[in-house]
Amino acid sequence: MSVIFAPHIPAALLGVLIALALLFIAYGFIIGARGTWARGLAFLALILALANPLMVRENREPLADVAVIVVDHSQSMAIGNRKTEADQAAAALQARLKKEPNLEVRTVTVTTNPAGEDTGTQVFTALGSALADVAPSRVAGAFLITDGEVHDIPPQAKTTPVHALIAGARGENDRKLTVADAVRYTIVGQTATVVVRVDDLGGGPGGLAHVSLRIDGANAGARDVVLGRNTPVEVPVTHEGESVVEIEAAPGPAELTLQNNRAVVAINGVRDRLHVLLISGEPNAGERVWRSLLKGDPSVDLVHFTILRDPEKIEPAPMNELALIEFPKRELFQEKLDGFDLIIFDRYGERGILPLGYYQNLSGYVYEGGALLVSAGPEFATYTSIYRTPLSVVLPAQPTGEVITRPFKPMVTAEGQGHPVTAGLPGANTGNTPPSWGRWFRQIGAQKVMGNVVMSGPGDKPLLVLDRIGKGRVAELLSDQGWLWARGFEGGGPIAELLRRIAHWSMKEPELEEERLTATISGGDLVVERRTMAKAPPPVTVTIPDGKTTPLPLVKTEAGLWRGQMKAEALGLYRVSDGTLSAVAAAGPLNPKEVADMRATDRLLAPVVEQSGGGVVWLSDGIPEIRRIARGRHMAGDGWMGLAANQASRVTSVDETPLLPAWLALLVLLGTLMLAWRQEGR
Repeated sequence: MSVIFAPHIPAALLGVLIALALLFIAYGFIIGARGTWARGLAFLALILALANPLMVRENREPLADVAVIVVDHSQSMAIGNRKTEADQAAAALQARLKKEPNLEVRTVTVTTNPAGEDTGTQVFTALGSALADVAPSRVAGAFLITDGEVHDIPPQAKTTPVHALIAGARGENDRKLTVADAVRYTIVGQTATVVVRVDDLGGGPGGLAHVSLRIDGANAGARDVVLGRNTPVEVPVTHEGESVVEIEAAPGPAELTLQNNRAVVAINGVRDRLHVLLISGEPNAGERVWRSLLKGDPSVDLVHFTILRDPEKIEPAPMNELALIEFPKRELFQEKLDGFDLIIFDRYGERGILPLGYYQNLSGYVYEGGALLVSAGPEFATYTSIYRTPLSVVLPAQPTGEVITRPFKPMVTAEGQGHPVTAGLPGANTGNTPPSWGRWFRQIGAQKVMGNVVMSGPGDKPLLVLDRIGKGRVAELLSDQGWLWARGFEGGGPIAELLRRIAHWSMKEPELEEERLTATISGGDLVVERRTMAKAPPPVTVTIPDGKTTPLPLVKTEAGLWRGQMKAEALGLYRVSDGTLSAVAAAGPLNPKEVADMRATDRLLAPVVEQSGGGVVWLSDGIPEIRRIARGRHMAGDGWMGLAANQASRVTSVDETPLLPAWLALLVLLGTLMLAWRQEGR
């Protein structure tokens, strides 16, 4: 209850009347006028009547206090029986708190989102969201059921009592591998430095840890590193594009989980310069296409020789007046052969210029990982064909001696629709739709010996054949008419793109591999793609970060490409394998907070909990008693935890009663006036 004033006149005017009354009464007392005190009573009665005093009574109803239970279901809670322990504690707390009168219980669950930022376990963020619509005067307290690995602890606690119930065991030990530093780009052929650190958390100092490496799924050796010390590890980068490096520390003497024993690093290999040797058998229209393509690429060092003069050709001019240089056969095909990334024979015929032993060197170069591309012309169908040399052992198509000279449009074969070199070429034939590019007019007859025929000509004869030989690659283009596309004949065609793909496939660019398994994390999903020339890919198995395996079905999305996906619910490394190929993907950052330290602890939460007046208990010691305590007192003690009894309420209605009703005010005013008149009349 309270008393308020609701003046019948403006407050300013009432103030003026009060001031005048005070002056008048004061003057009366000064001059000693009779009945001044009676006139003062009359003024007081008038002012009270005008001020209109009211008795206000508020009718209130109590508001329920709010208690929040935050249950941690983050990745670290999956260790041992922490999650079960937490869920059982949450259920017991809910049952106990529901018995409390005038108390609303809210429960919120915290999980880890691998698709988001590296925020770790956001317990206090979840608590704030649960109380966003609750006035501070109604908050009774909060219970955090977690393993203590919380990553959004505020610097200062609020007045709300916060209690921590720790799941897990005291004094746990675990081994952890951290990538302290790693380069992102390295020149192909050199080594990249990755700095790793292995710590035995909770264990003694010193000792060694065995660390193994895998590069693109293949074993890359192992080494011992000193515990607790940053150790540089050299990783060879052997190809252009992304190399996925897996680093794994052997299990320690005491392990909670192996999830933080592994890390993955992606290193992009860039070629300093591509060394290409182009040998043109004679000047031809297609020679300029090759030269323009290779010289237009700033990353290519091109060595180009054109055979302008046969050894047996008789030249009437003196030798010292010929503007020709001697073909450096020995330097190119024996001394410096391994220094080339790609060798191209463009309409080259065997006319005794190269000894047969050099062709054997070329075959060995391919078997050891080199790349060879043959762009054949009519010479390939004659007795001067390089197929009649020891180089034939690596050539996937054998000439039949036929030269087809009629117009045709190159066709991408069924195999070619699934091969990354020819898949999706602009203007290519799809289904029953013919290609939209221009025609060619000559093809060298040949039959496939091995490899994949990805493009064909008249009569479905092989036009482009690709094959893997030993560690190397060989491509045969059985026509010299590609220059027609470059000149825009009948609309032209994608000759530059086709030759670029052939060249880069020959040099093992990962994006153009026809047998490839990749894994990526996208939008919280693990996306697996398998490219293969087979009718169907082998089954794929996924190993999730906690070590469990699950099969992943793949669905054909286009020719030669199968795809599958699954939810990536845990942070860490996902391993994918089909028995032959393997791939890895990392959900979350390189060293996520969530798996940095997975030991249960009360050390992180203790300061903020104590500031709030709450307490910390381990669930292994049992759930404490719950008490309702008046706000302002300590909220935890031996074997008990408290919730604030706020006694908050809200006003449902207001009753107003005039203290000086109009009739009473009139009587009082008349009475005081009569009293003043009587005093003055004496």
